[in-house]
Amino acid sequence: MKYEKVFLIGNPIAGGSAFKKITKAENILKNKGVSVETLLTEKQGDAERFAKQIKGSKILVIAAGGDGTYNEVVNGLAFSQIPMAVLPMGTTSVLAKELKIPKNTEKAIDIALKGRVQKIHLGRIKNKEKQRLFILMAGIGFDALAVFNVDSQKKRYFKKIAYILSGIKTLLNYAPTELRISNSEIKKAFSAVVCNASCYGGSFKLAPDADLRKPCFYAFLSQTRSKFELALQISGVIFGKHIKMRNTEYFRTEFLEITGDAHVQIDGDYFGKTPAQIEIVKDALNLVFPEE
Repeated sequence: MKYEKVFLIGNPIAGGSAFKKITKAENILKNKGVSVETLLTEKQGDAERFAKQIKGSKILVIAAGGDGTYNEVVNGLAFSQIPMAVLPMGTTSVLAKELKIPKNTEKAIDIALKGRVQKIHLGRIKNKEKQRLFILMAGIGFDALAVFNVDSQKKRYFKKIAYILSGIKTLLNYAPTELRISNSEIKKAFSAVVCNASCYGGSFKLAPDADLRKPCFYAFLSQTRSKFELALQISGVIFGKHIKMRNTEYFRTEFLEITGDAHVQIDGDYFGKTPAQIEIVKDALNLVFPEE
């Protein structure tokens, strides 16, 4: 066994039966002879705080939850040598889909213990109030407003449907302001998604060229005010045709500065508002991948 101890950081209300799955995972680990300590979150920020307190060598942290839980653990473990594995059980668990981690608890635990540990690059976003690391993406404009509009009670009980309903409501009332997006040149758009990973909203490939092991982002811009055209672009994402659609732009970058008045989300959770700066942070996290 290459790990002397495993810390299982879990969100007991993620998805539906998360607490049962976390307990099952704990039992699987113990049956394999692994020393395990389970840390259950009660409120936002707990997972990050738990991760920051973990020290030592030959230690593995398994983040059990959805993308919000993963983001917190990432912010707690970044720049340490302690690897992170994921156990999917959240509303979407996009990171698990990116890594091809199965929902089956036994198989996911097996990958966590036996998988390859690789250095990955993270995103860092800053606005006037705060800064934070992200692992998947930063969304500015439409999708961030949809996240902002999600009813917390509906999210708890209706899971992914709550996001879909919020997206429909947001689209019907869509009235964006123009964004200025700068790296080596200035681009104009009404919505943007800066991707560190290829998957988005599930298994949809918003940035098919993005990879956690590449030291760059791939940005997708929507350059239309039209609700109808935006709806077409969203359907284009579903069918993998969005990159070639009119009033869109897709490019590689390591840094972006975004000005304008828009909401921002990172890894599916609300972050705040623009203006914001986004940069790649190289070799920032040890992450467990399935053996190829």
